[in-house]
Amino acid sequence: MAYHSGYGAHGSKHRARAAPDPPPLFDDTSGGYSSQPGGYPAPGADVAFNVNHLLGDPMANVAMAYGSSIASHGKDMVHKELHRFVSVNKLKYFFAVDTAYVAKKLGLLVFPYTHQNWEVQYSRDVPLPPRQDLNAPDLYIPTMAFITYVLLAGMALGIQKRFSPEVLGLCASTALVWVVMEVLALLLGLYLATVRSDLSTFHLLAYSGYKYVGMILSVLTGLLFGSDGYYVALAWTSSALMYFIVRSLRTAALGPDSMGGPVPRQRLQLYLTLGAAAFQPLIIYWLTFHLVR
Repeated sequence: MAYHSGYGAHGSKHRARAAPDPPPLFDDTSGGYSSQPGGYPAPGADVAFNVNHLLGDPMANVAMAYGSSIASHGKDMVHKELHRFVSVNKLKYFFAVDTAYVAKKLGLLVFPYTHQNWEVQYSRDVPLPPRQDLNAPDLYIPTMAFITYVLLAGMALGIQKRFSPEVLGLCASTALVWVVMEVLALLLGLYLATVRSDLSTFHLLAYSGYKYVGMILSVLTGLLFGSDGYYVALAWTSSALMYFIVRSLRTAALGPDSMGGPVPRQRLQLYLTLGAAAFQPLIIYWLTFHLVR
């Protein structure tokens, strides 16, 4: 019995030494990560590895640099084209107004016959802003007058039971298109007449937009006093606007540099000014007669 007992003990020790360890199911890759309990990598270690690998790739760096260059170049082109067509500094000049200027300018548009000096004032070869010079054109009054005209047109159509969003949109778009066409015609006329002046597109847009003031007065008078009041207000505002346009454009277009030019050129410039002024009553009537019944 002792023999068998010793043999059993010896066999158990032999089997314990001879049995190999079971092979691991997965390869040990913990050397590339920080040690964590259970052999799992540290949170975010694979993300950091991918980012470092991407940043270390020369092609990725070249692509990022090229994309940044294209984006910067595109941004510069957009700013350049924007400033080419719309100058923010020039646009700010036409909105540099105050309450006193607006009140005086509206009075000048309604009754311009007693105004004497129509020349734009300068300071060191730079025109004074509208709030310092009553003769300087502005875009604040035309913009506010256009909005007021659209609202007044909606009210007039509502009173007549003819209001609809389509009709109001047609009124607004028609009024805007007529002003744009007028400005384009003036630019073409100034080009053909070879007029050398300081008139820009913004100046012409301002002078063309002043007609909205007369349109508002005509429609409002027509709503209060009927068609007779409308035609009286139309005649008054049209004649006042014609006088204002002739004096303003004649002073700006026929400046000192143009006075010594050829006589035919001066006649063309004068005809252009008179034509622009004579066209104002037609536009005012066309855009307002259907609002008064």
